[in-house]
Amino acid sequence: MSEGSSGKLLVYASNFASRGERMRTVSTVTEEMAKLLDLNVEVVRFTEKFNQIYVYYKNGDEDPVPIFNDKGEKTENCKIRSTLRNMMFVLSFHPKYSVLKRMRSEIMRFS
Repeated sequence: MSEGSSGKLLVYASNFASRGERMRTVSTVTEEMAKLLDLNVEVVRFTEKFNQIYVYYKNGDEDPVPIFNDKGEKTENCKIRSTLRNMMFVLSFHPKYSVLKRMRSEIMRFS
């Protein structure tokens, strides 16, 4: 699949936050959603020290859109799934992300 067709999910974390259970949890749930929607996943690590882990949706050359932030705290899988599903569903109504419109039923199955 090429990024230009459906986009990808980006997981942003510092090297500090990218180790441990929180990162594994966020990455695993993000990869599950990406697989369901046939999207790519990219983990972006920063050398700056910050505690939060972010997930963004990026489509082609558009700027990435934030869809999840763990606020530097452990978050349950079901909460991450729900947040990702809800944000992707909302994006599916935006004309800029019309490719997601075709994926609405798959997005709603992600829970």
